[in-house]
Amino acid sequence: MKHIRVGDLMTDEVVSVVPATSFKEVAKLLAQYNISGLPVLDEEDQVVGVVSESDLVNRQAARHLVPSDGPDAGTGTGTGTAASSGAEFMAAEVMSTPAVTVHADETAPDAARLMMRSGVERLPVVDDEDRLVGIVTRRDLLRLFLRPDAEIRRRIIEDVVVGTMGLGADAVAVHVIDGVVTLEGQLESRSQIAILTRLAEQLDGVVAVVGHVTAHADAPTPAPHSVPRMG
Repeated sequence: MKHIRVGDLMTDEVVSVVPATSFKEVAKLLAQYNISGLPVLDEEDQVVGVVSESDLVNRQAARHLVPSDGPDAGTGTGTGTAASSGAEFMAAEVMSTPAVTVHADETAPDAARLMMRSGVERLPVVDDEDRLVGIVTRRDLLRLFLRPDAEIRRRIIEDVVVGTMGLGADAVAVHVIDGVVTLEGQLESRSQIAILTRLAEQLDGVVAVVGHVTAHADAPTPAPHSVPRMG
């Protein structure tokens, strides 16, 4: 069974900047494209960092804490260049580095776990040479849990029941409502039931699995017939 890959969810047309892009231009791009962050690339299109709205806000907040060099320094009314504008800062000075990246062939669940561990909302997608090929966001990953019930059912039957377990498509009845999977039927052994349930739970988009599958081994063994002794 195959998980959905990052490459299936990523956006391949990515707004990016270079280290020398000004603070003002970065802010303009974020507003223009209604995004919360973008990758910073070097001359070889390798990702060297990520700059986000929070990076800009934090830099602006820090800037206001720095006294100016004017005669009113320390009074809050100075007019030195340190407090005049954020436009002189460049992306290289405000970006988060090193960038947390992911490859297109990694699974979507792995990307989600990486986002959670790293505390980021987006992951630049890179090739084997760390060159940018796309970007995946938390919103992209949430699409996994909005998969149609019919598609989840089809994948359980085709990928799990038939493809992985080698059973017939009608070996078990599969019902899916709002991502909750109900399995009904009878299999040869309890181990098959455990495998079926585990694989269904791991399928992208499945919220829960309710199992009503029994095994032939669970049925009571009939008592042997007594054979009369012959004479």
